[in-house]
Amino acid sequence: MKAFNLPVTRTANVYQLGEFSAETETLWIVCHGYGQRADYFLRHFQVLDTDKNVVVAPEALSKFYREGFRGHVGASWMTSYNRESEIHDYVNYLNQLFESLKPDFPAKLKVNILGFSQGGATVCRWLAAGKVPCNRLILWAAAFPEDMNFDVSLEALQQTNIVMVRGTEDEMIPEDMPQKQFELLRSYGLTPQLVSFTGGHKMDAEILLQLDSGVL
Repeated sequence: MKAFNLPVTRTANVYQLGEFSAETETLWIVCHGYGQRADYFLRHFQVLDTDKNVVVAPEALSKFYREGFRGHVGASWMTSYNRESEIHDYVNYLNQLFESLKPDFPAKLKVNILGFSQGGATVCRWLAAGKVPCNRLILWAAAFPEDMNFDVSLEALQQTNIVMVRGTEDEMIPEDMPQKQFELLRSYGLTPQLVSFTGGHKMDAEILLQLDSGVL
């Protein structure tokens, strides 16, 4: 049996809150978690002021029915099968998305990149590729992937503020994970900010507002 790879063109779903203007201060690129859809995930960001924020939510390319053969559809950034090709594909996809947005950028635009759950590993690998500027990397209910090559990605990470957010009742994220991540990053000279809120494996509107206002 012969196996080979064949690059093809895919159509991606992308959703956006707000429009770029001279008053836009911050672009948020937000990547959903496993089994979610970007349009639903984007609703969490409706609390942000769209006069000064533009929020863009790309949707992962792999779709599936979450139960059986019909009904609610979810998306996944990757699986362990052909993982290197899937990582390569979504990094290229996110790079293309960013380039498509750039013509509308106002001067002095800040860029926040947020990854929730599986989307956290996704944005880490994207940032590590070094082709996107990032003022703030927010890993929400997420951690750096185990295969993260910090020696290669260190220059990109040194240019951004790293924030790690965890719900105190998040059954998906071990309680000691943030501290372990903190110690790992400190070993590379990086100092992440650890943030917690009362709740589980979910987004939290108040924390988002505090991140936006600069309280956090």
